[in-house]
Amino acid sequence: MAAPLRVCFVASEVAPLAKTGGLADVSGALPRFLHAQGHDVRVFMPFYSSIDVRKHGLEPHPVDFLQDVPLEMGPHRYRFSVLTAALPGSSLMIYLVHCPALYDRPGIYTSGVDEHLRFLALSRATIESCQRMGFAPQIFHCNDWHTAFAPLFLRSLYAWDRLFAQTRTVLTIHNIGYQGIFPAEAAGDLSLGASAHLLHQDDLRQGRVNSLKHGILYADAITTVSPTYAREICTPQYGMGLEGTLRTRGNAVIGILNGVDYQEWNPATDRYLPFPFTPGDLGGKEKTRENLLRTLRLKFGKRTALLGMVSRLTVQKGFDLLFDVLPAVVARRDVDVVILGSGEQRYEDFFAQLQRRFPQRVVFHRGYHNELAHLIEGGADMFLMPSLYEPCGLNQMYSLKYGTVPIVRRTGGLADSVKLFDPDTQQGTGIVFDDYSPLAVDWALNAALDLYGRRDLWRRMMLNGMEMDFSWERQSAQYVELYERMVAS
Repeated sequence: MAAPLRVCFVASEVAPLAKTGGLADVSGALPRFLHAQGHDVRVFMPFYSSIDVRKHGLEPHPVDFLQDVPLEMGPHRYRFSVLTAALPGSSLMIYLVHCPALYDRPGIYTSGVDEHLRFLALSRATIESCQRMGFAPQIFHCNDWHTAFAPLFLRSLYAWDRLFAQTRTVLTIHNIGYQGIFPAEAAGDLSLGASAHLLHQDDLRQGRVNSLKHGILYADAITTVSPTYAREICTPQYGMGLEGTLRTRGNAVIGILNGVDYQEWNPATDRYLPFPFTPGDLGGKEKTRENLLRTLRLKFGKRTALLGMVSRLTVQKGFDLLFDVLPAVVARRDVDVVILGSGEQRYEDFFAQLQRRFPQRVVFHRGYHNELAHLIEGGADMFLMPSLYEPCGLNQMYSLKYGTVPIVRRTGGLADSVKLFDPDTQQGTGIVFDDYSPLAVDWALNAALDLYGRRDLWRRMMLNGMEMDFSWERQSAQYVELYERMVAS
């Protein structure tokens, strides 16, 4: 192996301590695997008051020389301290930025007028902590809008410090729909002084500051969580207004598919499955399926297919396509459906109404339940993800590992991880459709159910998926290759 790298990794959420989505999964997994490979990785995140220290067995202790540190941001004065603890399930030490004035809130995110300050402070506190540690990161890896100003800070406020002379910056975009826009009158909170001209002047004239845009402008490399999504966000359809800025960065925009933590998601070792299974012995899957159907009190026969969904119920996930299609499919085909999720009221109402209409065929569990999520992945025959857009997606990769055939729209990470099954060649891992339309998802569901009746072909498709490897061991190697190229240049 080449010489170990020094990496500073900063994010607003890190699983399992604080999580609302895929950002936390990446922030919890990628640094852990880099650390296991011998790299010097230092992860910074806010010490939210909502973190359940006891639940996670966390034992944070103060970093002696990082206590009561002053931090000025425009007219605002704060003091922060840093505590450190081992990330649960790992020997990787993480650094928790403790600033009650900013992070003592009921949840991770707020709609408060100081939301931008909460995460500007995270970037600034991380950089100043590196200074006091004497830690010269070769790579400063920031994530999403919350930490997107770090590359600009390193080029301006901290350009004087030779500690960062060789530091290269990476910005990972996990979801371009969230950009961290705040009013132009708050631009002084950046404390850029003579470097204020580096702010996007057209945006200022229009009365706004876009955090993510500045990360795209000033990071040395911009990664996103799948190769297809990297191409998609450079188009008007998916770029959310930032496609032009991204296109100006050319080859600096790179897609690296997220990995899966197979210590947590593996049907052979899953602690939640009553009957573990492997590609060589699928008996446990059938038993898990029957156990789940009985637990949910769903009516089933030998040929009944079980369709699962685990998702946030938002417009991004494509549930608009199901309003007419799914009731018709349940009415005329031998299929049961289990849905786990919460979100927009219209989608919750739709699935609740579907359950009332088909009480023996549909179960909707509002909210999130980790054990049930694992049981659905383990016991379902097929898993539906009709996303409008999907930067990466993880459930389709879990499904592949569990022999649960994914039915997905060809977008983002879904396109990169699921290949359409061809009955003639017996190649492919799932059912894939292109158009974002009810007609397309209706075709996909019926194609899956038709194929489910051809048991030899279905088994082949299941086994094809179970053989896929989306481990972080494999995917983290692509980040290391990127880091090494950046350091060498």
